Amino acid sequence: MSEHAILEQETIVALATASGSGAIAVIRLSGKDAIAITNQVFRGKNLLKQASHTLHFGTIRDGEEIIDEVLVSLFVGPHSYTKENVVEISTHNSKYIIERVMSLLIKKGARAAKAGEFTLRAFLNGGMDLSQAEAVADLIASNSAASHQIAMQQMRGGFSNQLKKLRDDLIHFASLIELELDFSEEDVEFANRDQLKKLIKEINQVVNKLIASFEQGNVLKNGVPVVIAGKPNVGKSTLLNALLNEERAIVSDIAGTTRDTIEDEINIKGITFRFIDTAGIRETIDVIEAKGVERTREKMKQARLIIYLFDPTQDQVADIQSQISDVTVLNIPFVTIINKSDLLTAEQKQQYEVLKPLYISAKEQVGVEELKDELLQQVNLANLNTDDILVTNIRHVEALQNTQSSLERVLYGIDNPVTSDFLAMDIRESLYHLGMITGSVSTDDLLDNIFSKFCIGK
Repeated sequence: MSEHAILEQETIVALATASGSGAIAVIRLSGKDAIAITNQVFRGKNLLKQASHTLHFGTIRDGEEIIDEVLVSLFVGPHSYTKENVVEISTHNSKYIIERVMSLLIKKGARAAKAGEFTLRAFLNGGMDLSQAEAVADLIASNSAASHQIAMQQMRGGFSNQLKKLRDDLIHFASLIELELDFSEEDVEFANRDQLKKLIKEINQVVNKLIASFEQGNVLKNGVPVVIAGKPNVGKSTLLNALLNEERAIVSDIAGTTRDTIEDEINIKGITFRFIDTAGIRETIDVIEAKGVERTREKMKQARLIIYLFDPTQDQVADIQSQISDVTVLNIPFVTIINKSDLLTAEQKQQYEVLKPLYISAKEQVGVEELKDELLQQVNLANLNTDDILVTNIRHVEALQNTQSSLERVLYGIDNPVTSDFLAMDIRESLYHLGMITGSVSTDDLLDNIFSKFCIGK
């Protein structure tokens, strides 16, 4: 019996709501004795005789001492989140009350839950597969409409259903190949190699599409990293403040004020952008400023998009073109911005048209909304259909890449005829890697690693 199977027999308890200044706290129990343990400390109706999905008002008592008036919600397994008996006790959100109730429940036979243990039990009891369980954590962490929609889609089984179809089709041929092994001496083929090759190519197309979707999926989940770069005193910090609509960065006429990166994020039409204000790029003998310039260059290499600002009072067209060439070699999309455009006449602007820039005045907040629209277009997310299956988890990408490698070996084995046992081995390996995503193949170490990242009480 695995460690998780042993722990699953115990009743667990945890605070399911965030601690703080809210009015209500919810304490959650799960396990076969969850209702019985709660019934020992609850004064009201006999919870053991109540129906599932019912609410009950009463008091939690330690002996005759009333700790709090509460509302108890009952979910009788398997009709619950974990597929076990689940009780949720709504108390007043007092740290003292929460500690007293939790201690009392533990004293009566429950134990404190580990991180993610409620969702782990939902997975172990068949309530969801592993990719759906991971989507629960993504849903909690979602901070934009797009990341929320993707997490909801995955939690409701969109990704899982597509993988299940791939595995079912592959299992059919795997069983035929395995059957050939039983008749190896008779040299028969039950699996049509042309049909198998056609299926492998179709599966590979889907796997390739899923792998390719990770770039966008990861951006939607974690936000688009955008570096604001340029020479000192061109208005980078002023632009960051204008985008955030708050005084986030120190603004000064003194060049080199920003000596380290400053990061913050905003939501633009459902997409999260993580803006990084950087030290001005120039040659300097100041050790601290030089370190800031070095960090700027590193951040630019890691960015998904670069906003490069120019000050027309400092730079002529030739200077700007020289700086643009330095950005171009990074092979990262960038937006050329002429800041302080309110200081330019129409005739002066004409000389910069060759650069196809966006004109803004960060100080006067002119052109900021147009810049936001340009950012959406640059990352190609403005019209993204989040109903498409998008991969957002690096673990899933690695499993898909391993699946792809195994499928390529199957194709090689078909084109360069190998015996059925080698073909079967490669198909089994493909099924194994697909199974690692949904949890049909899993280990205790894998589960511990995944669920340890969850919050306590979920």
